[in-house]
Amino acid sequence: MDHSHHNADAFKSQVLLALGLTIPTVYFSHTVEMLLGYKSLSFPYSNFLPAVFGIVLFFTAGKVFLTTGWQELKSKQPGMMALIAMAMVVAFGYSLVLTVSDLFGSPIGHMDFWWELATLITIMLVGHWIEMSAVMKASNALGELKSMLPDLASVLRGKKYEEVAVSSVQLEDQLAIAPGGIIPVDGVVISGRAKVNESMLTGEAALVQKEKGSTVFAGTVLSSDENLKSGSLVIKATATGKDTAFSQIVRMVEEAQKSKSNTQRLADRAAGWLFYIALASAALTALYWLINGTQDANFVFERIVTVLVIACPHALGLAIPLVTAITTAKAASSGLLIRNRQMFEQAAKLHIVLFDKTGTLTLGNRSVSEVRVAAKSKLQDATKALALAAAVEISSEHSIGRAIVTHAGELKLANAKEFESLAGQGVSGLVGKARVVVGSPALLVQNNIRMEVSDVLWADQATHAGYTVICVVVDNNLEALISVGDVLRPTSAEAVYQLQLERIRVGLLTGDAQGLADNIAKTLRITEVFAETMPWQKSELIKKFQGEQVVVGFVGDGINDAPALAQADVSFAIGAGTNVAIESAGIVLISDDPGAVVRAVKLSRKVRTKSLQNLWWAAGYNILAIPLAAGVFMPLGLVLTPAIGAVLMSLSTL
Repeated sequence: MDHSHHNADAFKSQVLLALGLTIPTVYFSHTVEMLLGYKSLSFPYSNFLPAVFGIVLFFTAGKVFLTTGWQELKSKQPGMMALIAMAMVVAFGYSLVLTVSDLFGSPIGHMDFWWELATLITIMLVGHWIEMSAVMKASNALGELKSMLPDLASVLRGKKYEEVAVSSVQLEDQLAIAPGGIIPVDGVVISGRAKVNESMLTGEAALVQKEKGSTVFAGTVLSSDENLKSGSLVIKATATGKDTAFSQIVRMVEEAQKSKSNTQRLADRAAGWLFYIALASAALTALYWLINGTQDANFVFERIVTVLVIACPHALGLAIPLVTAITTAKAASSGLLIRNRQMFEQAAKLHIVLFDKTGTLTLGNRSVSEVRVAAKSKLQDATKALALAAAVEISSEHSIGRAIVTHAGELKLANAKEFESLAGQGVSGLVGKARVVVGSPALLVQNNIRMEVSDVLWADQATHAGYTVICVVVDNNLEALISVGDVLRPTSAEAVYQLQLERIRVGLLTGDAQGLADNIAKTLRITEVFAETMPWQKSELIKKFQGEQVVVGFVGDGINDAPALAQADVSFAIGAGTNVAIESAGIVLISDDPGAVVRAVKLSRKVRTKSLQNLWWAAGYNILAIPLAAGVFMPLGLVLTPAIGAVLMSLSTL
């Protein structure tokens, strides 16, 4: 059912109304009284209460199924809603005729279906309310994503800057962005120098230096940290409104979510077939008994009603989602929160799982992992070496330098003089009387500083693990080695290995540099690496795989991952990720453990097997019950009354 035009609170009210009317309908039902062996309260006309409640329920809470079922019939594509509507109309019409005839003292039938009508409407309402709630939550996440852009922008008008609505910004306009400000449009920097947080696009926590000629994107944020010496920017707009990269992300999430609104496709197709089977069976039943001529019109009508009602999709509508719903609690105990049941079912068919790197396979924070005293250190003190490095790096604008300063924590730092940035290689400064150089191993080669074998081996090991190795040189002597990086989660390697054992390909899909991505992939033994990708490129890659009939899973944690999460056949979000990522995903890894992906696959395969068993039971029930309802086995003394048919139909749900 399409829930795009429904209100969650209003739909919840319909569910509560249905429950409120169903309980007394069932309680006062004569059929239920006989089945359960109790005696309901009795007073004048109390036997007509099920009819009163049933009529109200039919025209209120049942209206949504009648309307949608009629739409399916008009479009000549009958499915679950058409079958439900048909069963409702038949049960209502038959029960109404019996009730009216009974009211006037000339009953023409044996048992009405008011209680069955009530339970049918309520069960189906609850199922669709759960489905709609998931759709509404996803829509709320998109609203959160859209709200990230500012409403106003500082635009050059004449010789001064004015605050104008972002929607009025034109191409080539000049905009001023202050520290801490959100960039409202895509553009190119024409003056200024600043650090920009692009994590919503790339997923990388590290700030990116922007200066004249640099490209900037809507939704990214200028740093306001004075210690980083981040200033303001003046940019020229190159894309506005729906043409920005930010808008592309929003649009992709919306489109991918819409494409997944048709849940229970298999069951719905089966319901479509059953719709025609039920109609054909009812017609053949009527034709046979009319030609046979051995039974009266009342018997023939009962046969028709029983056939149509017994075909009602209680079991079919719940065959697949029922098992999945039961496994939700079990999934939670395995570190999984299932938000989209269809995606959970699809996990059983995965061919490839693509992982984002930052915050997914790694912990997501750039930090110092280890400070190693060099083999030939004169200081022989890691703390002193760290303090010297931090004293120089405190004047640096590089994220690695900030990580070193942060790691130094409460250490007392000396004032460094003669600070110099060594292009692309590191920094240097004078601390006291010592010349301190902090930078890449390439500095050692340039300055003919020897690196001992043990240090080389340690540096190689750290590099292969995905860390950046920084050397601390004091007066031309290597004093320490510092590894800086985004540390792998302890369970990442095992998760990749277990997925491969399940014969599922594993790939790395990240916005990080190719070299770093290759190092991470090598450590985890991932052979398919897609690096330096923007959000829309991630989504396009997944589409390409899907075009090759590959069922794709994606695991991510950031806003930048939202399009890929929405596009994937099965999307997993890290529990510590952003709300947008979580709301775009079908499955949330509560424990932030990539290994939960493996558990999801295994659990989904078990659920799929059980769901198919239930679906076959539902189909088998109809194959057997419809002939019984039609009176095929009457010569053997086997025939279903409408009341027994209704009971069997309800029991088929269990």
